[in-house]
Parts: sequence; C-alpha cells; structure tokens
Amino acid sequence: MFHILVVDDDKNTRRYLKAVLEAENYSVTLAESGKAALDVMSREYIDLIILDIMMPEMDGYEFTNILREGNSDLPILMVTAKQLPADKHKGFLVGTDDYLTKPIDETEMLLRIRALLRRAKIVSERKIVIGDITLDYDSMTVTGHGTTQGLPQKEFLLLYKLLSYPGKIFTRIQLMDEIWGADSETGWETVTVHIGRLRKRFEGWEEFEIVSVRGLGYKAVRKTV
Repeated sequence: MFHILVVDDDKNTRRYLKAVLEAENYSVTLAESGKAALDVMSREYIDLIILDIMMPEMDGYEFTNILREGNSDLPILMVTAKQLPADKHKGFLVGTDDYLTKPIDETEMLLRIRALLRRAKIVSERKIVIGDITLDYDSMTVTGHGTTQGLPQKEFLLLYKLLSYPGKIFTRIQLMDEIWGADSETGWETVTVHIGRLRKRFEGWEEFEIVSVRGLGYKAVRKTV
C-alpha cells in the first residue's frame, strides 16, 4: 500500500484529499504545515507528497527546496490556486515533479499520482518481478519455483514493501505504521513475528533475502535482477 503525505493548511482540503485517496486504497497522512510534514517524515516512510504552495511560515517552494537540498528524490505533486506560468516555473526549478491547479480534478490528480509513482520506479502495475519470482499485489500471491503461494495480507504487504525498496532499511515502527496503521494497538513485536514467518516460508529461495540490521530494523536484498 503506497503512503501519501498531504500537506495543506486548509482543513477541508486535507479532509477532501484524504477521502479521495483512501477510496483508491492509498494510505494517507495529513500535515497542516511544512514543519509538521517534516516531523511526519522523520518517523514515517512516505512514497509521495501532495503539497500546497501557499502556507504560513514555510511555503511549498521552501519545503521542496529543503527536501531537494537534502538529496531526497521523493515524488512531489504541487497543488495550488496559482495558475501563472511563472509560478509553475518556480515550482519546477526548486524541484517539484508535477503541478496541479485548483479546483482539483480528481481523475487528473489520480492519474498524475500513478505517473509519479511509476517514474519513481515503484511498481505501478502492482507487481514485483525478481528473476523468475513474481509478487502480485492484487492477488497477494508469490509465484516461483513451480508454485503459487497465497500469503496472509499482513505478510504479503510486509514483503511487498521491503522488496519495493531493496536495500532500504525500515525500522519496526515504520513498518508497523505502514502495514498495521499508526492507530493499531498491536505492539511492534508483531513485525518480528511476521518477518520470522516470511523467512521460514521462503527459506532456500535464493532470489531475495530479508536481512536484520542490528539496532535499526530490516531490509530486503534482491539477489537476482
């Protein structure tokens, strides 16, 4: 499940975008300012940002510039009432990936989001292929070695998330928030349990491995391109 951060100082806009995105099965976190968004990003893994330009204290341009100066290549979709070419030019110059003007066309926004995720090399067709192994998001199955295994939802989402970002370290808390939800009463220890189940299920599969990173969390290693 892809995780989108909506940054807008208008409460009604945040609620509206959250409803539209969740209807498309995206996980959504809301932030009312650039500072709040940076706080969110310090504790949650985000796949894409929908960003308003006109905000107090830190506007969208400054927020984008901060991310790009920090070498973040996170996809950013700027959404604003500003329609002058100069405003769009400024957005692209500071590092936004795409631009959408208000009033928002839901279909156009969703298409732009899909395109941004695809450009970011996130598997937009909802499949991950590693050699002869295929993870199919829609059926929550893993096919390979002559078999097709249907995985329990949490196990599949956990494996899919890790393999979508090979080599990236995720903390247990990040994985808990992403897979189980920030409001879940389940302890982070359940991540360890599910990792153990995945390792046992795919023991002997040479195409990928889930590696523990001492004191940090877990990462997936792809061994076949």
